[in-house]
Amino acid sequence: MKKIKYIAVLFAATIIFSSCDFLNDDPQGILSDEQVKGPDQVEGLVTAAYSSLGNDHYDKPFSLWPYGNVRSDDAYKGGNDENDISAFHFYEIAQNIKTDFGEADGLWFYCYKAISRTNTALSVLKTVSTNDVPLRDTRMGEMYFLRGHFYFILKTVFGRIPFVDEDLPIDEYDKVDNKLPNDEQWAWIVSDFQKAYDLLPDKQDQVGRANKIAAAAYLAKANLYKAYRQDDRNNVTEINRTDLEEVLKYTDKVLNSGYGLEYDFAYNFLPGAYQNGKESLFAVQYSIDDGTMFGRLNWGDVLSVPMGVGCCDFHKPSQNLVNAFKTDKTGLPMFDSFDNTNYDSNSNNADPRLFHTVAMPGFPYKYNKDLIYEEGWNRNPTVYGYYASLKENVDPSCDCFVNVAPFYGNSKNRIIIRYADAILMRAEALIELGRPNEALPLINQIRERAQRSTDMIDYAPKLSMSLYQPGVNCAWSTDFARQALRWERRLEFAMEGSRFFDLVRWGITDQVVNSFFKTESSRRPFLKSGNFTKNKNEYIPIPQQQINFVNGIYKQNYGW
Repeated sequence: MKKIKYIAVLFAATIIFSSCDFLNDDPQGILSDEQVKGPDQVEGLVTAAYSSLGNDHYDKPFSLWPYGNVRSDDAYKGGNDENDISAFHFYEIAQNIKTDFGEADGLWFYCYKAISRTNTALSVLKTVSTNDVPLRDTRMGEMYFLRGHFYFILKTVFGRIPFVDEDLPIDEYDKVDNKLPNDEQWAWIVSDFQKAYDLLPDKQDQVGRANKIAAAAYLAKANLYKAYRQDDRNNVTEINRTDLEEVLKYTDKVLNSGYGLEYDFAYNFLPGAYQNGKESLFAVQYSIDDGTMFGRLNWGDVLSVPMGVGCCDFHKPSQNLVNAFKTDKTGLPMFDSFDNTNYDSNSNNADPRLFHTVAMPGFPYKYNKDLIYEEGWNRNPTVYGYYASLKENVDPSCDCFVNVAPFYGNSKNRIIIRYADAILMRAEALIELGRPNEALPLINQIRERAQRSTDMIDYAPKLSMSLYQPGVNCAWSTDFARQALRWERRLEFAMEGSRFFDLVRWGITDQVVNSFFKTESSRRPFLKSGNFTKNKNEYIPIPQQQINFVNGIYKQNYGW
């Protein structure tokens, strides 16, 4: 972790400025401890930590599309071919993965850079009083929230990670190992969100700042992951009931907070006035015309724009995912037979969320009836097919769509955690606690919203969506409820970067991904070499560069 030891000083140079006669000034760009301490610097340090949310890059994206979607059955890497960002292709097929991939090293570095910023802000906040900084406790809560968020990213991607806090001197960072047991690592992240929850107000005056409800949702999420205890080989050994009760406690806070589901599913993925709606518990705030060259754009997702409107056609929905949206004659998912045949809009019924998630030839692109998505928009359909991802993209006619040649970015917010997640986390906890009947109305609440999300897709054919009605169209048991819950999470959050991590949490990644390789390779031959190795591929390896920087005190993930 030597790469981040000096970040606290380096980043401060970007937020604290001085001018005057340079002959009489201290050297610029080198700041003393006194210059970054004190009440006058607090807001700048906090702002710098928030800015980390958007300081990712297209090959180091915080949306985690290569790690949470492409490694699962939801998406293909896309791009020109398998060699276009080849590291992501190797993650995709779970083969030829090296410990020295620069993309993984960069993601690790970017996350710890953000954590260093939160620690610097916290260390300064601890030196001031509420008389000097009236919002001191709130700002501390925000920093614990952001730190927990970046640790959550690292934990889900890399598995074994080191933890450093605001009380540890920077020159001690590279002496901290990553050998805490899995549940203790999750306990650390839970602790950060607990501190955030205890300190944050229910509401914030400024859009984009974390509040108590966002902290409650993330606290529930961290406890849910913690509940699925894993051994050193990534096997799920138990589902802890105490942790699940914590999930119920904090999802209850969210569900009774005044937030709620958007009336239409589409509203979560539109720019402008739709942003920061009632379902958005916490989102990255992007912008244009803010005095910078291009604006504060979503650089992490610029690659997913199809070639017909931009570049570069990465992050492509899989045929398996599209097929999963099919519904039977009763309007329910086709759990066992969904992938027997490919979705055909002329003959198959579909869940409305398909048309909000996947761009398909012959239908409007991002709800624009004057802009029909064409087969020719695909960069290499022979390899990656004809679908494109919609949620992170915008209608090109929007002034939020910016040419940053050769890419096209946008300033639409990216929601990190939304109200629907709290509903389904609660349902999952109830099912695993043996209370499936209490989960039924929660799952149906999500399905009911999906059912009515048709106003913006009146062009979509054969939409069919039903609620679960025990004794009428299903037999609602614990096993069936678990299957329904897991299916609902896939469709609700498809292409949002969480599918692979759900599979790892449930301990079924090898079953699902290897089955996907077997069937999907007949459609996409590049997947024929895919093979997921249980007890290894659940996490990518700790970057060798980082192990070298700390003289080998990090323990590499099992199997690597």
